[in-house]
Amino acid sequence: MMEEQSSTNLPLSQSLPLSQDSFRQLWETVVTPSIAIFPTMTEGIQDILLMGDHVLTNGFDEELFEIPPEVSTTDGVTPPASTVPVTTDYPGEFEFQLRFQKSGTAKSVTSTYSELLNKLYCQLAKTSPIEVLVSKEPPQGAVLRATAVYKKTEHVADVVRRCPHHQNEDVAEHRSHLIRVEGSQRAQYFEDPHTKRQSVTVPYEPPQLGSEITTILLSFMCNSSCMGGMNRRPILTILTLETPEGLVLGRRCFEVRVCACPGRDRKTEEENKNKMQIGTKQTKKRKSAQTPDTTSLKKSKSASSAEDDDKEVYVLHVHGRKNYEMLKEINDALELRDKANKTKSTVSVKHEFPLPSCGKRVLQRGERSDSD
Repeated sequence: MMEEQSSTNLPLSQSLPLSQDSFRQLWETVVTPSIAIFPTMTEGIQDILLMGDHVLTNGFDEELFEIPPEVSTTDGVTPPASTVPVTTDYPGEFEFQLRFQKSGTAKSVTSTYSELLNKLYCQLAKTSPIEVLVSKEPPQGAVLRATAVYKKTEHVADVVRRCPHHQNEDVAEHRSHLIRVEGSQRAQYFEDPHTKRQSVTVPYEPPQLGSEITTILLSFMCNSSCMGGMNRRPILTILTLETPEGLVLGRRCFEVRVCACPGRDRKTEEENKNKMQIGTKQTKKRKSAQTPDTTSLKKSKSASSAEDDDKEVYVLHVHGRKNYEMLKEINDALELRDKANKTKSTVSVKHEFPLPSCGKRVLQRGERSDSD
């Protein structure tokens, strides 16, 4: 009752703060944005929403979300290489072959090849001409690839590189590569991203008119004795004929020694090889000469065993009286022969006395001297 009286006693000018009149005035003061201000859907989005499923499947690009392959920073993209390169020769259907110029073993030569050892001897950074021969023209865009690997199995996993000393002296981009191709601006140098092996390629050029060979010029940019590089470890050079996609069409392999005097080293190693071959032949002859002694020992053993067998007695069961009589006569005859041989041997032994060269004759048992 008291609350109702207090509310009625208020003047008309005073009203409740949340009455309908006050809320209406507050609503009118609020500014509402126009519908034109809100962004509308673009025509492209409307078209996509209105499309059917058949339109989306026909026009959708499946390669839209594929990640593009990484671009390598090397001179070119190398094909995937094996961890341990193959070093056996493979002529293939093109009968891929290599030839080397004959330069002898003079001290002045800068490059020489030994057919006996299948080994190339060359000086540091001097060009070595290699002739390439095929039976028929390879596919368009074929290349020749040269790769260096270590010869021994304990080093084959290591990558052949130049020594730090020669690398620091060089300013070329491919200064870490041991093998270089000279005389061609189209040579490309590669490094496999997985095995880190280095190689150099040059496009195959068909032989010129009147010739059947193609010549490439290779140079080796580090000595075989360089510390931090090859360090006196023998290396092999693999020269392959490949398609532009990296398919091997032919392979040839030869050993390389980079030294200061190729002619002298070739002559020395060939002489050592010949001495080893002569030594092996002599040892074979000695072994063959010692074989008769072993045979004589075998014969003596067999003779002693035969004597032991003669002393043994064997029993032979025979069916039929006639067969028994015949075999008995044969046995008796053999025994008589053996006894006669024994008596002859004893008599010969008794008469075998050394006679004096001069003077009196030696008396036998039972004989008397002339003086008696």
